[in-house]
Amino acid sequence: MASHDQSYRAGEVKGQTEERTSQTMENVRDKAQAAKDRTYEAAQQAKDKTSETAQQAKQRAAETAEAGKQKTQETGQATGEKAEAAKEKTGGILKQTEEKVKDAAQSAADAVKHTFGFGGAGEEEERYGDRDRNTYTKG
Repeated sequence: MASHDQSYRAGEVKGQTEERTSQTMENVRDKAQAAKDRTYEAAQQAKDKTSETAQQAKQRAAETAEAGKQKTQETGQATGEKAEAAKEKTGGILKQTEEKVKDAAQSAADAVKHTFGFGGAGEEEERYGDRDRNTYTKG
């Protein structure tokens, strides 16, 4: 009977060992699944954070580019306005200079005519008026 008791006990120990092994394996599977789930969640959070950061950087870059574009347009417009003002000022100066040169040339021509006696009395009065007739004498 001893061998029958020993066999029975060996079977019982074997059953208990199999049960404990099964429970341990189940615990290991549960812990592995929990670790897998935590890892997935952490990876998803990192992915979301990276995506959010990239979106913010993209937005900032677009805003910076738009600000640069606007500043360039403003600078170009101001430069154009300054160029137009300078052009108008230069045109005015050139017109004044032209008038002065014409007047000087006409005065020189009149002086030469007067010196050589080519100018008529009507021309003198027209150009110099009465005051000059008293100062200039033909002759």
